[in-house]
Amino acid sequence: MRHLSSLFNGLAKSLYSGRGKLSGIDCGREAADELAREAKKNELILKSSGTVKGEGSNSFVSVFSQRGEKGVNQDCSIVWEEFGCQEDMIFCGIFDGHGSWGHYVAKAVQKSLPPCLLCNWQEALALAALVADKKLCQFDIWKQSYLRTCTTVDKELEQHRRLDSFHSGTTALTIVKQGEFMVIANVGDSRAVLATTLEDGSLVPLQLTVDFKPNLPQEAERITQCNGRVFCLHDEPGVHRLWLPNGETPGLAMSRAFGDYCVKDFGLISVPEVTQRRITNRDRFIVLATDGVWDVVSNQEAVQIVSSTKERGKSAKRLVECAVRAWKRKRRGIAIDDCSAICLFFDSSPPSLC
Repeated sequence: MRHLSSLFNGLAKSLYSGRGKLSGIDCGREAADELAREAKKNELILKSSGTVKGEGSNSFVSVFSQRGEKGVNQDCSIVWEEFGCQEDMIFCGIFDGHGSWGHYVAKAVQKSLPPCLLCNWQEALALAALVADKKLCQFDIWKQSYLRTCTTVDKELEQHRRLDSFHSGTTALTIVKQGEFMVIANVGDSRAVLATTLEDGSLVPLQLTVDFKPNLPQEAERITQCNGRVFCLHDEPGVHRLWLPNGETPGLAMSRAFGDYCVKDFGLISVPEVTQRRITNRDRFIVLATDGVWDVVSNQEAVQIVSSTKERGKSAKRLVECAVRAWKRKRRGIAIDDCSAICLFFDSSPPSLC
C-alpha cells in the first residue's frame, strides 16, 4: 500500500514543476499506468466474473458476464478497489463491443480509460488548487476529467496500429464512488439503475443514465445534421440504427461509442453524459448492465432480482441468467446477446434478516 501511495504522490508531482506550469503530462500517464499495474498485482482490480469486498469504501461488488449466441463475448468489465490509492474510492466500468474487432476494442478501452481518468483527475485537482478556483466543485473536477479522458481514449484508439476500429467500437458505462459521492459517465446504450427505498420501505428503481439510441430526438438531430441516417430495417421494426449517407452500413444501434470511425463524421460521438449522485441511507445498490440485459429485463425486474438473491456474490450472475431466460421466452428465433452486469452494494455486509 505504501508503494501505491508513493506512486500516486509521484503522479501529482510529475504533472507540475518549476513555477506551477503544467508539465510532464506523459510522465503523469506513465505513473497512472504503473498504478494500474501495481493495483492488479495487489489484487485490487477485477476484470472477470467474481466479487470484490471493499474495506475502505464499505462496499460489495458482484460481477458476471455470459457469452450470447453471436460468437465471442464482446462484453468486458473492470472493478478497481482503492482507485487512485484512495481507500474510500472504487471504480466500476462495463464495456460492450460491436463489430468484428469489438471484443478487442472493448478490452483496449477497459485498459486505457481508468488510468487516463486517474491522470486527468489528479491534474484537474492540482490545477484547481493552483488557481485557487473555489467555484470548481468536486463534480466539476470529475466532469472535466471524464470529458478529457474520453477524448484522449478515442484518439488513442484511432491511432492504435494493432486494432482495426474503423468498423468496430465499444460502449462504456463507468462510475466512481468516493465515499457518499458518486459520478456516472455513460457513452452508449448500457444502463445504470439505482435501487432506493421509499418512506414505506418499498424498493424502487431509479434510472441514472440515458440509453443513447439513434432515435432519441437530440441524438437524431445531431446525426441528420451530420448527414447520417437513422432508420429501422424491415425485419427489425422498432430497432433504430445509425447509417452512412449512402449504403447499408454500419447499422449501429447506439448513437455514442468509442471507435467506429467510419461514422464519426456522420453523427456518432464518444462524448460521455456525466452526472452525479449523493448516496443516502435510502440507497441500497446500483446495477450497471449492458443492453443485452435491459433489452429483456425492466428496471423494476432487475432491482427485484438482485434484492431477492440470498447470496450477494451471486446477484450479478442471477440477473444475467434471468436475462438469458427472458431472451428465450420473449425473443424466440433471435440470437441471444452477450449479457453482463455489475451490482455495487453500498454496504459491505448484507442487512440482517429478522
